[in-house]
Amino acid sequence: MHLPQLLLVLLMVLSDHASALSWFENPYLRNVIAFEKQSSNSSLLIPKTDTESMVNHYACYDSNTTPKSVLTGGMGSFDVHSFPTLKDNHLIASAMWVTNQKRGDYSSINSASAGWEVNPIRYGDSKTHFYTLWTADGHKSTGCSNLECDGFVPVNYAPITPGDTLETNGGQEKFTIKIFRSKDDGDWWLHFGYDNQNLSRVGYWPKRIFNNMADHANLITWGGFTQSSAGDASPAMGNGQWPGETSAFVRNIKYVNTNGQADSEPAPGHKGLRAYLSHHKCYGLSPFINDMFSYGGPGGCTK
Repeated sequence: MHLPQLLLVLLMVLSDHASALSWFENPYLRNVIAFEKQSSNSSLLIPKTDTESMVNHYACYDSNTTPKSVLTGGMGSFDVHSFPTLKDNHLIASAMWVTNQKRGDYSSINSASAGWEVNPIRYGDSKTHFYTLWTADGHKSTGCSNLECDGFVPVNYAPITPGDTLETNGGQEKFTIKIFRSKDDGDWWLHFGYDNQNLSRVGYWPKRIFNNMADHANLITWGGFTQSSAGDASPAMGNGQWPGETSAFVRNIKYVNTNGQADSEPAPGHKGLRAYLSHHKCYGLSPFINDMFSYGGPGGCTK
């Protein structure tokens, strides 16, 4: 989706403070406020916890599609950041989710996702890790992260394995992923690379583990999220800065066909991508311009 070039120039010259407010003042993103209190989209991003003691926040764009839409894959390039002193009960992540769900039915969610996360509880450290996640019933009883259960199948000689540490150079790295349903075997393949022109196979989610997504997806989401204990100030998202020139970005957002080729970008205007934000006082989203957006914020929300 492409907004006028003038908006891109304005976004780049905004100060950090102005950038934090630009999404709120932009008519394209006014729907963020309307969706803040809806929990349905956040359920796509983060597995429900067994207790109400955890608070989830997110800043993302999705494909603004319907349950009848047919999508075969997506791709995106992610800035990676480090948080070496993150508290044990906090999580920071950014990812792409390829999903199929029926409207209003959480248990119907089939999803395959990949990205980066800092998750001390899972890894026993505050390093940044590459991760994958899948479910066939909205995380009710199926699915897992990385290779913790049968599901994702890694291949030999892959450039990375789910769970591996991502070494950040000066606090930041970049990588590109694509997830698509292959026409050859019908499985959902994950490719990865530090150069968006040279991606290699990491592995695949067999079509047999899905029910609603065995043939196609109907929603793709890109963005960031956090998790923290209720009552705790939520952690930073992205790189901790409000959306702007120096904040975290997701770039090269495209749809991918069954040949594994990026064949189209989201449509221009609000018909292409839809913005979601859980708490505008702690996190933000820039407009989506030239197949990219910035996101993040300092956190600090307690609910």
